[in-house]
Order: sequence, then C-alpha cells, then structure tokens
Amino acid sequence: MTAASLPIHNLDDLRRYVHHTICEYNELEVNVFEITERILLRAGKPCGVYFCLHGPRSVKLTAIWETESNTILFYGSTGQRMHRTHLVAAPELQSQAA
Repeated sequence: MTAASLPIHNLDDLRRYVHHTICEYNELEVNVFEITERILLRAGKPCGVYFCLHGPRSVKLTAIWETESNTILFYGSTGQRMHRTHLVAAPELQSQAA
C-alpha cells in the first residue's frame, strides 16, 4: 500500500482524483467506466463519501473519503486496501452533494 498527500479544492477535484487513481491502479482507461458515489452519514451528519467504479465483468473498485481524518482509502476488487491519500486541504461536504 502506498500513501500520498494532496490538496483538493472542491468536490469535482476530489471526484476526478478518485476516478483517476482507481483507474491508474487497476490499469483501466479513465472515463470509460461509470463511477457512483454515496454520502456516508454518522448520527445523521455527513462524514464521508463512498465511491464505486463499476468496471469490466462486474468488477467493483471502491474508495472512501473519511472527512474526520481527511483521508481517502482505495480498495481493490477483493477488498484489500491498496492506496491511501491524506488530503492537505479538502472541500466541505454537504448532505445535498453527490
């Protein structure tokens, strides 16, 4: 597993980074496969975002942005953590987003 630090300024930058990183680690062409996202709630308040790239042959590749620690964790198709990125600056997450 590798780690990186990165400034992200808005949710679109975050989405692009997650999509690109998932594709890069899994040797997929960027913008070919659909990526979905879902806001994660804790006690009714947003605490992160779950991203899922729907790859070839029904493979699902995921990432979770956890807002409290400002970290994105990337997971392979078997659920094994394969990359971690700490965000130096991160966008504000609102429950209407996604």
